Amino acid sequence: MNRKASFAPIVDVRTRVLILGSLPGDASLSAARYYAHPRNRFWHLVGAVMRQPNLPDFDYDARLGCLSDRGIGLWDVVKSGSRKGSLDAALRDVEGNDLAALIASLPDLRAIGFNGGTAARIGRKQLGDSVGPALLDLPSSSPAHAAMSLAEKTTRWLALRPYLGLS
Repeated sequence: MNRKASFAPIVDVRTRVLILGSLPGDASLSAARYYAHPRNRFWHLVGAVMRQPNLPDFDYDARLGCLSDRGIGLWDVVKSGSRKGSLDAALRDVEGNDLAALIASLPDLRAIGFNGGTAARIGRKQLGDSVGPALLDLPSSSPAHAAMSLAEKTTRWLALRPYLGLS
């Protein structure tokens, strides 16, 4: 099995909402970009949260700029792990990212959204109950999580809006 590593966090002092995935999939690792798989719905979901429905049409740097401008940061709960393919179920020998240190460096952080069940399970275990920001478990944006429609996922992801000052 291949050992795979996460990207650096994309945050700044304005980050109010931190979205944590598990570990980038193979398409993202190959492109060196968060959520690069063409069927991953992340950019659609976060675009809906920000009221920016055309976000998926922007180039990658412009997408990241929009996230930053709106106070949204990205990272993963897994620093590195062994995984054949891209499915979270295949993750083994996981080393976690230092979430507590990152959170401590974000003075305006109000909420953490876990993108999918694996991110929530690993992230909540790392953080325990002592973390200050609200913790929200969001349905996975992955194409592998097809049991829930995009409309249902979008409704759940909209729970991030109040933490960004959006109603």
